[in-house]
Amino acid sequence: MSYLSLLLRVMNRRVVSFVAITLALLMPLSLQAASASETATSGTITGAGAHFAWVIFDALKDELEKTTGKKIELFGKNSNLGMGCNAGIKLAQQNRHNHETFGFVCCPLSQQEMDEKHIRIYPLADEPVLIIVNRKNPLTNLSKEQVRSIFRGDITNWKAVGGWDKPIVVVTRLHCKKRPGHWKTILPDAKDFVKQRLNVTSAAEMVKLVTQFETAFGHLGSTWEYGAKSNVKALRVDNVAATAENLKNKTYPFHRRLSAITNMNPSKDVLKTIEQVQYGKSFEAIAKKYNLLPLN
Repeated sequence: MSYLSLLLRVMNRRVVSFVAITLALLMPLSLQAASASETATSGTITGAGAHFAWVIFDALKDELEKTTGKKIELFGKNSNLGMGCNAGIKLAQQNRHNHETFGFVCCPLSQQEMDEKHIRIYPLADEPVLIIVNRKNPLTNLSKEQVRSIFRGDITNWKAVGGWDKPIVVVTRLHCKKRPGHWKTILPDAKDFVKQRLNVTSAAEMVKLVTQFETAFGHLGSTWEYGAKSNVKALRVDNVAATAENLKNKTYPFHRRLSAITNMNPSKDVLKTIEQVQYGKSFEAIAKKYNLLPLN
């Protein structure tokens, strides 16, 4: 089967899948996005944003509620339609007296964006960006340049990197294109990626495609729990695993930054919530589980 026919086959399946997913999720997620701003009351702190940072706050939710004495409402699980970095920024901007809100993002923000949107950022951790393939793929390691060459389209068959004689189907999720970091540690611009690729709108869709198609090649943040049934595995890069220690010693090359955000006048309890994550001992266990490198 040629690369083009395989790509068309994948795309046809993806269209059907995407329609089904959209019909099933569009209304709940639209309601979720709206309710994130409507939920906040005087006894509640509401946070929303990207799934990969949501994971941290959700894991520590009970502790955060004890610290602040307030109910914590969090939105962003499996974020795709209606949630994400932009939703987190929007909610953070809505913070006011008796309406305590904050956001969380999975990308660095430029100083210009923070100044224009009147927001502050609170770095939490660096997260490895995994290079993922189907579990049936015999490879376990690629060099950094091989990874980049595949995403660029310079390498189109697995045999060129010591694998089977099958075409590579590149899957990308190039979110937050105007922001620095994240997938840009692989290639600096969306236009640098091969044109014959599958673009997905969520990490869930990324995992689904890599699970379904044994020749797929993609990328994913380490906090996404794809599970044993997903048929997905992460490759080493230059024989280096995607761990916090290897981010720290700068031997693993692909990563992004998870942060919390507020407006310019956050309440004391919102700051307590964020600082408990930044500096609390409990975060160490969460960071270890997901191979995150704490920044504080």
